[in-house]
Amino acid sequence: MPKTESNAITLGTKAADFILPDADGKLYELSSFSEKPALLVAFISNRCTFVVLLREALAEFALEYAPKGLQIVAINSNDAKAHPEETLARIGEEAANFGYSFPYLKDESQTVAKAYRAVCTPDLFLFDAERRLAYHGQFDDARPGNGKPVTGADIRAAVDAVLLGQKPSDKQVASIGCNIKWLEGNEPAPLSHAA
Repeated sequence: MPKTESNAITLGTKAADFILPDADGKLYELSSFSEKPALLVAFISNRCTFVVLLREALAEFALEYAPKGLQIVAINSNDAKAHPEETLARIGEEAANFGYSFPYLKDESQTVAKAYRAVCTPDLFLFDAERRLAYHGQFDDARPGNGKPVTGADIRAAVDAVLLGQKPSDKQVASIGCNIKWLEGNEPAPLSHAA
């Protein structure tokens, strides 16, 4: 199966603002979560096998960490015309079916994915209380077919550090998943990587 690795993004980068709807038509923006000391912006999908593998664990993780001060917001940026399972209505069904206690929003224009430089699902961005990027990496090392349990070990360690006012380890393993399904002609330009 094709795999896409998350972009390298400088830690300390400020969270980009957004205004996006959930399936009930409620709009959320970055400031909707300003009270929380940690914010995880998770670009996910309803169909990607990498997300399917961890969605129950993500739901449990959200419930476990909400009382500690973590807010999760999930964003679906996939082209819903080409992939009908990624529509706003289907996002609502997904949230209900898997017990997502966090907002699951639709980025129809894909401008938010571009602002965050998200390229895959899952693509996880953990921000501290100042909404500076503290962690951009994998949920854990489980992948479809590799037999490893889904533990959330990497994201848990990062969130624990942020909630203690500390920096997570600089050794962050890139997330790997399905590529975001871009609208035709909307693909972001490839990043130039310094040698």
